[in-house]
Amino acid sequence: MPWSAVPLLCAAIVLLPTASAHAWTERELMVGDLSGTLTLPMPGARGPAALIWPGSGPFDRDGNLPEARPDMLKLLAHRLAEAGVASLRVDKRGIGASKGAVAREEDLTFDKSIADAVAWIDRLRQEPEIEEVALIGHSEGALVATMAAQQRDVSALVLVAGASEPAPAIIARQLEMAGAPETLRRASARIAAQIAAGQTVDPVPADLAALYRPSVQPYLASWFALNPADELASTTAPVLVIQGTTDLQTTVDDAHRLAASRSGIELVILSGMNHMLRTAPSERSANLATYSNPTLPLAPALAETIAAFLRAR
Repeated sequence: MPWSAVPLLCAAIVLLPTASAHAWTERELMVGDLSGTLTLPMPGARGPAALIWPGSGPFDRDGNLPEARPDMLKLLAHRLAEAGVASLRVDKRGIGASKGAVAREEDLTFDKSIADAVAWIDRLRQEPEIEEVALIGHSEGALVATMAAQQRDVSALVLVAGASEPAPAIIARQLEMAGAPETLRRASARIAAQIAAGQTVDPVPADLAALYRPSVQPYLASWFALNPADELASTTAPVLVIQGTTDLQTTVDDAHRLAASRSGIELVILSGMNHMLRTAPSERSANLATYSNPTLPLAPALAETIAAFLRAR
């Protein structure tokens, strides 16, 4: 997540050519202690590339969690490559191959995630195959991408399943959707307000410790201060907002609020797509069952819609 070092160029090693409808190649890139995978559509071809930023929590470059491996961002990168768009997907600071980039969770802040994204933009621009750089942010990564687009000129900004309100409001909504007891929701709102006010909350109720443990509160405080729709209004790049109708974490209303934040924003609603970018029913248990199934294809038209938008830029 945080970034505090000068970008360091490292030798790129071709990991593997992969057989598909259109072959792609992948190689490892690094910036300091941060690691990512560059996926190129065709050897020697020049074209657009997108930096893909994952969502909140311990999601790695492929869109996987320690307890679940949906591979959604890996699949997205490969589908984009088949459509002629290169991409760079990265492990956030403290995650995966970037784990050694931070010593303590307390040192992570949202601002440092933004700085890391900016460093990756600069690094990606140095690749000879890359003509221009766009940003794709998934979930919380949509806000990271938005903030990075305020600091660097990018060809386009794609926000997939992004929130439109400050994080405390999103947390409150998700707890309600998950059926959390009212007493727990009130406790969460109280703790979120204290963190937003710059206070450290310790101890935290056991049922909320995973969300509000003291070591993650510096990150939460820096995240809570941002309003995604307001920040998007401060960008200038062409924007595509994509939202699925069966997403349990962000909503079509979020997408409409983001799209209304300024002119020059395209909105695409994909029927039946959930937060893991798969086709899923709205019923909660069946929807959640897709979160750990890497064999499921991406929702129809997702990669094609993104690729067409990026190529048109």
